[in-house]
Parts: sequence; C-alpha cells; structure tokens
Amino acid sequence: MLLPTNLAFTALLGAITLLDPHPAPVAAVSGRLKVIDRGGQTATDVGQAVLWLVPARGTGPSVAAARADITTEKRAFSPHITIVPAGSTVRFPNRDGFNHNVFSLADGNSFDLGLYERGEGRTTVFATPGVVNVFCNVHSTMSAIIVVRSTPWFAQPSVDGSFTIGNVPPGEYVLHTWHERAQESTQPVTVTATGLQLPDLQLDARGFVQREHLNKFGRPYARTGRRY
Repeated sequence: MLLPTNLAFTALLGAITLLDPHPAPVAAVSGRLKVIDRGGQTATDVGQAVLWLVPARGTGPSVAAARADITTEKRAFSPHITIVPAGSTVRFPNRDGFNHNVFSLADGNSFDLGLYERGEGRTTVFATPGVVNVFCNVHSTMSAIIVVRSTPWFAQPSVDGSFTIGNVPPGEYVLHTWHERAQESTQPVTVTATGLQLPDLQLDARGFVQREHLNKFGRPYARTGRRY
C-alpha cells in the first residue's frame, strides 16, 4: 500500500479538520404578509415588501458583498425594489435611447452618476444599511428603492404574501417588516431548531400620501413640457 506524500497528507488532514462533526443547526422562518390599502383593499404589490431578521443581542455573521443590476428602460427602473448586503455594488445599465442621470440623496448612501447614454452602465457602492430612494434627475416619474442590509436573513414575499427566510440559527431575533407605503413594523421572535411558523402579518398602508420628490439639487423638477 502506498502512503500519501507529506504534501498530500497535509492537504487531507486540513480537509478533515475543516469538517465539523456537529454543525450548528439552522432553520426557516415562514409566514404570510398582507398589505392593506385605502378602503380596506388588499394591496396587489405585497411582493414589493421586504422582511429581515436581526439578532436581538449582539451582531450577526458578516455578510459578503454582492453585485446587482437595476436597469433603466422605458423611463422606469427595473426591478423597483432591490435588496443587497451592505458593501454591495449596483450597476444601472441604460437601455433607453436617451440619457438618464441616476442619483440618490439618502444619508450614508448618496450618489450622482451624471448623464449617460444608451448602452452605458454606471455603478455605485452601498456601504450603509438603510432604505435608499433612487431617482432620475431627467425624468421625475422614475423611482426605485434599494434596501441595504447588514444581515443575511431577508426575503421578499411571493404574490400571495407567503415568504420564507432560510438558514436561520436558533435564537432570539427582531423581525422587521417593510413596505414603501407603510410604516416599518418590528416584533421580537424566537427561532427554535425546528424553525418558526409565524401567524399572519399585516402592514397598514391606508395613510400613505404620494409626494413629489426633489431633484438632485434639492429643488422641484422644472415643468418644461419637454419629453425624452
């Protein structure tokens, strides 16, 4: 029988050492969310909500930065809601036949990509957790939202409001529930080794009032009647 060389043996020993015979258990947090609009109607855009967990005490594990695209096309951003870990890079490719100027005035994540044309895509890094409202300085009707999180445990509901946050270690957490038309909701939750099935959740968007945002200079958009 041939014995492994010292180099091969060292690599094999390292691989064995990395294997944890008792890995930490993880579970899933599941539930269903409803967003209520004026008149008591159930909102059809519940899939634009975001839910996330943060540890009740201390900090969670570090989260690797990611990359995402938000496309400008037909005078709109797509997708409208994007969730990224803090430190992630987001690119804004322009697929329209005219210029866009993507910007945000959000505290900790403000940026201004300047004017750029079709076929070009410019990027920015989102370092600070928070909700970032993104606009175009040329087209006042364009808007997107980037939810920057420092936790790996987040989800968006499906069209029927159901959601699952996976790979959650047992412990005490605070569940955050957010929708752009409703006040953010928080509640303490306990996740066991078998997971957690939450009772139905609800956000109240009946008091939402649409307000015009300002341009990148902090002033109202000019009413020129020009179309792009």
